Amino acid sequence: MIFLTSKSGNAYGTHQTIVRLHCPACHHKGTFEQVHSDVKDFCVGIKDSSLEHYTFGQRRCPDPNCAALIFFVGEPGTNKILLTYPSERITFDTTDIPEQIKNCLEEAITCHANNCYVAAAIMVRKTLEELCSYQNATGNNLKERIKSLGTKIVLPQELIEGLDELRLLGNDAAHIESQAFHKVEHEEVETAIEFTKEVLKATFQFSTLLNRLRALKKP
Repeated sequence: MIFLTSKSGNAYGTHQTIVRLHCPACHHKGTFEQVHSDVKDFCVGIKDSSLEHYTFGQRRCPDPNCAALIFFVGEPGTNKILLTYPSERITFDTTDIPEQIKNCLEEAITCHANNCYVAAAIMVRKTLEELCSYQNATGNNLKERIKSLGTKIVLPQELIEGLDELRLLGNDAAHIESQAFHKVEHEEVETAIEFTKEVLKATFQFSTLLNRLRALKKP
């Protein structure tokens, strides 16, 4: 393995990589502030093969109450970010979500943030299992329990149908023998997580919003 920094000075001029993302700590989205000068032409390669060029640097959350630090890897001379640490996470409002359900979806989000998409799909399925258990939905398998769930909580039919699609996603991911398990990718898992968030919002959070709205009415 070869590691080199540019010997020809600043090969990419005065370009400063712009890093915009949801802060892994406070979850607010913003343009992160530069902390130190970036390493703008860092080369990584195997002997006798072509070198790949990267930019490395640090950035700070613009919220002064947070000021969390992240490290990033990007393409030199562009604003394309290849990797950040800690990783950017899908935001998730956990208000009024039961602990065991919340923990499962947060683990799915963590797996997704670290590019572990099969594991994330399995945890989405586990979230559905916990939701059915919490609502006392019965059945010999998850398909039957989801059908039972539709009789115990008020959800649009589209969300109920979507839950069955999520069940199949997790089921494929959980079985190594399945020919489809390795096809679970970033966009598929991200959509599954976003859909699950909507189901949990409709199940646990809408009533709280309604109560807040009613409380605003003058007597």
